[in-house]
Amino acid sequence: MICSNCGTEIADKALICYRCGQATFQAKRAPAVPPAKGRQLILVAAMIILILSAIFLGQVQTNTVPEWVRYTVIVLAVVVLAWRLLQRRRGGGRIRQ
Repeated sequence: MICSNCGTEIADKALICYRCGQATFQAKRAPAVPPAKGRQLILVAAMIILILSAIFLGQVQTNTVPEWVRYTVIVLAVVVLAWRLLQRRRGGGRIRQ
């Protein structure tokens, strides 16, 4: 077999060219794409809000949780649920083999 990149003769069962490192076959799957930085920022902000609200939700037994904490938790839960459903619908869920 001849390397398509450098023209060196290599073994027929070789996975890569020993001279230039070029793969001798096409990848079956594309490499994973890292998440966008905007999404990471949103996730970090959501986690911080959830942590802060969890601190306040420790006051549930005494019924002294501020209203904004209750509504924030509800809104975040709805946003996360909608985001996950949208990801599944787009096919961005788990990889199926």
